[in-house]
Amino acid sequence: MTNAPSALIIDDEPDIRDLLEITLFRMGISVETAPDLASAYRLLNDQTFNLCLTDMNLPDGNGIELVQWIQQHVPSTPVAVITAYGSMDAAIDSLKAGAFDFVSKPVELPRLRELINSALKLAPQKAEQTPDDEEPGLLLGQSDQIRKLRKQTQKLARSQAPVFISGESGSGKELVARMIHLQGPREDGPFIAVNCGAIPSELMESEFFGHKKGSFTGAVENKEGLFRSASGGTLFLDEVADLPLAMQVKLLRAIQEKAVRPVGESKEVPVDIRVLSATHKNLPQLVQDGLFRQDLFYRINVIELAVPPLRERADDIPLLADHILNRIAREYECAPAHLTPAALDRLQGYAFPGNVRELENALERAFTLCDDDTIDAADLQLGNGNQAPMPGAAAEDHQPPTSEVAIPEGDIDLEGYLEDIERKTIEKALEATRWNKTAAAKRLGITFRALRYRLKKLDMD
Repeated sequence: MTNAPSALIIDDEPDIRDLLEITLFRMGISVETAPDLASAYRLLNDQTFNLCLTDMNLPDGNGIELVQWIQQHVPSTPVAVITAYGSMDAAIDSLKAGAFDFVSKPVELPRLRELINSALKLAPQKAEQTPDDEEPGLLLGQSDQIRKLRKQTQKLARSQAPVFISGESGSGKELVARMIHLQGPREDGPFIAVNCGAIPSELMESEFFGHKKGSFTGAVENKEGLFRSASGGTLFLDEVADLPLAMQVKLLRAIQEKAVRPVGESKEVPVDIRVLSATHKNLPQLVQDGLFRQDLFYRINVIELAVPPLRERADDIPLLADHILNRIAREYECAPAHLTPAALDRLQGYAFPGNVRELENALERAFTLCDDDTIDAADLQLGNGNQAPMPGAAAEDHQPPTSEVAIPEGDIDLEGYLEDIERKTIEKALEATRWNKTAAAKRLGITFRALRYRLKKLDMD
């Protein structure tokens, strides 16, 4: 087949080789076969393949040896491993060695076709077009740490191995997960991010796996669930350490079997997803304490990727700050603000326990308070220690209130309640000044820029 994708199949069983060859041929793929490692090495030295599919157990070695050889000599060729049924440890070892993915015997042809289609999106010629670490994508910065992180995400994007992303709160773990997704064969599929700690435990199974209409009180219609919503793409489990133990068991089964059983259904539904996970907590310690299942930890932590805290890459702060300030200006349709040298020194000398998220909050607050589009060190309100004031809080906000605020009875939406107070206060100031925004800002004791920001935020402009 001219111009057809090509694949190499390595298996010592003729029947398996024939089955795989027929399956791939019907998919329009030209195939070469080898019964052992020695034959495979000769073919790999002579030809370029878009995909390699190897059995784990071979007469003169094992599939992991081949994976390691390919990683060293032809790393742009994705290789998948065929493992014995139930050999999850062997499958995980192959992924750690650099395998693209694995499939278990007896080989399910629909699963095999999914794997092949994903692998073919990582053809050798595409690897040459992959942007190098000078193209930042979502991960801005030129420090050694961030360059290394970008290279790691590019490499991991070419695999289907589960990746555990560790790092402090606010350091950018979800951005790393998105970069892995966007640079891989699933880039055209959905990226579904879920905060595991934000789902009530009684709704967790339904949220993850879906449910059948009428399966419980309140199930008024069929629900797809997060796993099926992410099919063909990536499911990012943020704060995975917050999962209760009972849900950890079900999650482990769903990941291993690549299938879910919606609440109220009797049959499992296959899903084609890549799982990425993250937490700011010490997951190995939680395993030792019996709060996180060891088998699930090994399953999601095939490869660990550490995101550096902002304080370890202070040289990136000027670039990050400029990007953040320009984004804020676009969002609120204002002229961009600029940092004075003193403000930049203050930012680079601050420890940022909240990392990039805290930097964003500090700059957004300073953006609303500064005069003449210039942010000075005092506008940042970072204090003298390692902890910045809460977003939006000025120095005088720390004084005790002079009058009591009436709090409504019962459960309240605090954020909505405070926004309502802010909206009414601004309306009164605008009415008192006949809708002169400059005068209203002065009456409120804030800058004109701060008033514009709040009007935009509250949809009052």
